[in-house]
Amino acid sequence: MTDDDRPPAAEVLSQARDQFGGLTGMTAENVSSFERTEDGWSLEFEVVELAKIPDTMSLMASYRVDLDAQGQLTGYRRVRRYERGRSDPQRADGR
Repeated sequence: MTDDDRPPAAEVLSQARDQFGGLTGMTAENVSSFERTEDGWSLEFEVVELAKIPDTMSLMASYRVDLDAQGQLTGYRRVRRYERGRSDPQRADGR
């Protein structure tokens, strides 16, 4: 498949949010990474896993989402959890 055969990035992102939400019941608050890979696409979504009051105490999580070249979700996994109000220390992988 050539780059010309791949759907536009904005379309892939929208489909990924919909597919992820449909599978997990969670809504992506934002996208912290988005890149093409050899096999398709890789994204990282930030989601609220547990809403608390005040909002700064809510439990957040980052999920890596993998998609094929057509933008169909092929897998996802939680890569970290944190409180919204806490600064994010550098991860072991340097990100």
